[in-house]
This record gives sequence, C-alpha cells and structure tokens, in this order.
Amino acid sequence: MTAQLQKKILVTGATGLVGSYLLRYLVQQGYVNVRATRRAESTMDLVESILEKVEWVTLDILDVEAVEEVMVGVEWVFHCAALVSFDPADKAALYKINKEGTENVVNAALNAKIEKLVHVSSVATIGRDPKESKTSEKTKWDRNEMFTHYAKSKYLSEMEAWRGWAEGLDVVVVNPSTILGSGRWDKGTSVFFKLVWRSFSWFAGGSAGFVDVRDVALLMIQAMEKAASGQRFILSAENLSYKDLMEQIAHHLDRPAATRRMPNWMKGLIWRWEWFVAWLHKSRPEITREVAVKVTSHYAYDNSKSVHTFDYVYQSVSETIACVASQFKEAAETDFTARVMPLI
Repeated sequence: MTAQLQKKILVTGATGLVGSYLLRYLVQQGYVNVRATRRAESTMDLVESILEKVEWVTLDILDVEAVEEVMVGVEWVFHCAALVSFDPADKAALYKINKEGTENVVNAALNAKIEKLVHVSSVATIGRDPKESKTSEKTKWDRNEMFTHYAKSKYLSEMEAWRGWAEGLDVVVVNPSTILGSGRWDKGTSVFFKLVWRSFSWFAGGSAGFVDVRDVALLMIQAMEKAASGQRFILSAENLSYKDLMEQIAHHLDRPAATRRMPNWMKGLIWRWEWFVAWLHKSRPEITREVAVKVTSHYAYDNSKSVHTFDYVYQSVSETIACVASQFKEAAETDFTARVMPLI
C-alpha cells in the first residue's frame, strides 16, 4: 500500500450528495484512514454500503471546539459541508453555515497544520462578464441583484478558504456547476425530474452548465492528489439550455416534453403559487423567486482548465440524465426512496 493511501483524511458533510459520492470513491480507491462528519439528524441512506469502512463523527460545524477536535491527526481535508437553499427562509442559516462554518474549518486546519484542504465552492461564486462568451476561473466576482443569497454565502465561504491560503494553508478550490445525480429526490436538481414526471408543460428560457456528481467527486480527489496550492477549477461537463435538459429528461422518463416557453410574467406567478401551496401544506417550496430568476438567465462555463490539468474526460450529460431517470422511475415505485448511481 502506498503512503498516499494511508493519509488520514477528513470529509465534512459526508452524508450529502457530493460528500457521499466522494466517500465511496475514496473507499473504492483504497484510502484506509477516512474520517467523515455527519450532523446528528443526518440520514445515512447514501452511504449505507460503506458505513463500516469509515470512521464517523457527529459534528456541528458551528461548534468551534468540536471542529478543532475532529481535525486532530488529520492530513487532508475535503470540505463539503454546506447549506444549499434558494428559500428566503434560510437566509440567516446560509450565511451562518456556509461562511462561519468554513471559517471554523479553515482555522482548525491552520491550527492542526494539515497538509492540504480541498474546498467545495460553486460556480455561483464566480462573476459574469458580458464581454465573455463563457465564464472562466479568471472572471471577477461582480455582486449584483442577480446573485442569490446562496451565491453570496458561498462567495464569503470561499473567501475564508482563500484567507486560509494567504495564512499558509495549502488550499485548492473546486467550483462545480449545476450538479446532476441520484440521491434524495426532495433536494437539488431532482426538481427537474419531478416537474417532467408531473408532465409540466412549460420550459424555462435560460441555460446553465451541468456536471455529473461522480465527476465532481473524482476531480476533487485529483485536485487533492495533484493540483498545486492556490488553484481553483470550474467543474462542468456541458452547457445546456433548460429546454434541452427537460427534453432529455422527458425522453428517458417516457413523458411528453414541455412545449411552451415560460414568459417572464409567468415565473413570478409560479414561484408565488409554489409559496402558497407550501404554506398551505406546511412544507418547503420547490420553486422560489431565486430559482425562477436562475432558470430564466443564461450562464455558460469554460471547463478547459480542469480538462487540461487533470487530462480528464467528463461524463456526458445525456448519459447522466439517462442513469438518473432510470433510478427515478425505480424510486417512484417505492415511495421515492433514495438511490445512488454506480461509480464510473
């Protein structure tokens, strides 16, 4: 066994979508000293197959002393813990968990003198330059009303990682685009599959970058093993319109494709209706104002740095959609229990 495979690794947020796939890849590749954190209320459905192969620690990332303790003896840190939400009710929690939580992790890593930290950020933290056809790692942050509270909280989180780098911490940042992958069907991009499953007849007029969660996990490991300190990498397989995305999902779910483009006035109606329905049922809205704005905007990302640095070939988005759709149909027969895709 190589010395690298014996590195003492810490994965924060290990029961979430990205963290769970990363954990399974680390185990698959032979890493034997993996410590993973979970919240007290976390479910373990995405990591059932490797529960006994990982050291589990229950952690509140806002507990400074607990974060210091979990870092003892660690050499590499993958910081995946974060709150992803576009619900205005989560505004305070977004800044608390994403910014302050990362501050705690960075401080503990500095105190423990760990070797390297890979921080999971988002393309939401990168600016938009109308003069560029695609956003790259060099595009500067430009805060404006189009940026969501999630984007702002992740930007502040990333700034904590760069602050750690300035203070001597070996840091690499990855910025995934919109992540596709099977997991829990009440979170993330599963909303697209749900809308198509319900035969929603409208499509949003925007576009975005998309990436398979397995690519994100694999590239995080490569970033840890190979990337030089102070680097950031956009992780994105393809840029697609939401119309194209929904059509592909409809094809694999055997549902009719949406045929009508959503007019601007309608996005306001939809998110307000979703809010009202959620209020009636005491649930969380799947489509909020921030989501409606996001899916009617156009974003495109340049993935050439990650491709060239790691000599990497991304999974095609069409293959990812086919895999997720197949598992979605299976889950629909079992009250939408969680699913995980096979590792590639």
